Amino acid sequence: MRNARFIPVLLLRDDSLVKTRQFDHARYIGDAINAVSIFSEKMVDELVLLDIDATKQGRPPAVDLVRDIASEAFVPLCYGGGVRTIEQFEALLKAGVEKVAVNSAFASTPELITEAARRYGSQSVVVSMDVGHDGAAYAVKTHSGRKTVGRDPVAWARQAEAAGAGEIMLQSIDRDGMENGYDLELIEAVAKAVEVPVVAAGGARNVSDLQAAVRHGAAAAAAGSMFVFFGRLRGVLINTPDPEELRQAMATPPVPESASV
Repeated sequence: MRNARFIPVLLLRDDSLVKTRQFDHARYIGDAINAVSIFSEKMVDELVLLDIDATKQGRPPAVDLVRDIASEAFVPLCYGGGVRTIEQFEALLKAGVEKVAVNSAFASTPELITEAARRYGSQSVVVSMDVGHDGAAYAVKTHSGRKTVGRDPVAWARQAEAAGAGEIMLQSIDRDGMENGYDLELIEAVAKAVEVPVVAAGGARNVSDLQAAVRHGAAAAAAGSMFVFFGRLRGVLINTPDPEELRQAMATPPVPESASV
């Protein structure tokens, strides 16, 4: 048996939070600082904050804003979005985040991961993988899903691990915001290919989905919609599952069968 983490993922646009569906159709959720404060009070295991426009707009991370948000986070915080240089990496760590996630820059500058791991330890370095489909095949994409890297997810994950990443965040573009469950085949294939923890994201609707991701190899189950929407009409409400139900779901063995991508 093992205890896995559950992680709310918050998407930052300017100084507000939004929630997307398949990396599009962003819906306003609320104030980022307030949401982080509420999640901290609820004692979630960790938080992920992703600036979804930084790379698309070619701008660096908003370090001052991240510092303000981090001041309200009393749980570990991972930030991603627009990180291209080791100086930005260091500035974010000094601003109060525990981990920095790199996505698009890993495709163009893989040595950034190696240097960051050397300086700050691999536990601070996350490679975020956005995976969609090109036809029937999986493909790793960057720039918020707009560019295809041209590598399969397993190969990309292995390269990230070899470069020095201490964790891989695996996001399904097709499942993002759809609340139809994780891509379990993808999770299992990537988790079996690497030794570092894999954080699964994209598609969770309920605790059973979180449990399924863990059973298929994820070290952590990340989600957005199930933590910010409530009820049939999807009203905006910061919420977390019942602690005891979640504890039982997150202590579960992996399934034995294998998967391929």
